[in-house]
Amino acid sequence: MTDTASTGTIDWNQYWAEADEEDRAGATPSAHHATGVVERFLEATGVPESFADVGCGTGHVAFDVAERHPETTVVGYDAGEPVLAENRERAREQGIANLEFEHTVLPEFDPDREFDVVFSYFTLCYVADVEQALQNLYDTVAPGGYLVCNYQNRLARAHWQQMAADPDTHLGEESSFDPDRFEERFRLLLDGENLLSYDRIHDALGTWPQSVWSVVERPDVRWAWRHHPLVYVPK
Repeated sequence: MTDTASTGTIDWNQYWAEADEEDRAGATPSAHHATGVVERFLEATGVPESFADVGCGTGHVAFDVAERHPETTVVGYDAGEPVLAENRERAREQGIANLEFEHTVLPEFDPDREFDVVFSYFTLCYVADVEQALQNLYDTVAPGGYLVCNYQNRLARAHWQQMAADPDTHLGEESSFDPDRFEERFRLLLDGENLLSYDRIHDALGTWPQSVWSVVERPDVRWAWRHHPLVYVPK
């Protein structure tokens, strides 16, 4: 594990120490998008004995999995110590014994254990060495398990370049992103430094990713568009 919370675009310790409710919403998209999808995926593939949420933020998915499946060991990982401390206190207050939170900063990830499911949502876009992050995440998946993640491709880059070019139009009051900080925050994505594709994931891991929508029904909402694929990689 590393001592820094910076991924090259954001100091997550500072972010979470200063975050207001809008900032929290903008850094926890899995709470709005992925929680139900994760639960349906687990129903289809089998409830795991262990589950890791890497880039967990406020821990919405981690809490949900732990509460639904008390026999599953759940660990949430994040780069921001302030939000990890909040999550630990919340888990303690709620008496959720199968849930822990630990610190990591991708691309480094070496928890010294394996998980049946390793989940990471809207986190790889902040990581410069995205292939190393993928490899480290996949190395932690137990045989027969799954890496489940979403990523940004060239379509995502084009769409987000449009937003960065005209933030007043695309990042209005309903947006969870600060238009003044948007370009700096998503610099890696906008510059095309960490874009992924099915081929690039296959080249990095030696296994083809598969669409989560081949397992669960795809919702007809913008976040499930083709430019933010949600995939699973079996092991």
